[in-house]
Amino acid sequence: MSQGSLQLFHSLALGFAISGLLVSVYRALADKPASFRLLQGGGVAAVLAVPFLAFAAPVIIVRNTIRGRRIENRRFEFVFLATFIALIWSLMSGRVLTMVLHGLGF
Repeated sequence: MSQGSLQLFHSLALGFAISGLLVSVYRALADKPASFRLLQGGGVAAVLAVPFLAFAAPVIIVRNTIRGRRIENRRFEFVFLATFIALIWSLMSGRVLTMVLHGLGF
């Protein structure tokens, strides 16, 4: 496996791990699952939800996709596309986190 492939895999794993951590901490503190409805609150709460959702979105997308497949019996194509979007989002957020960590000297 090439060095570039390993870096991308590391970014993907880091992005998804941080996403899972954020969603878990939110659920522990708020006693309800994180969702995109945080943006509907309006005001300061909605503005503060944007950076949180930028990094927590992959787990929220996958959770909603799995629930939609079970409950609404969504088609395979929709599930595949939503999972692909979550993976790309996780990869990009992982790249951002990797660049920030490298910038800080870690």
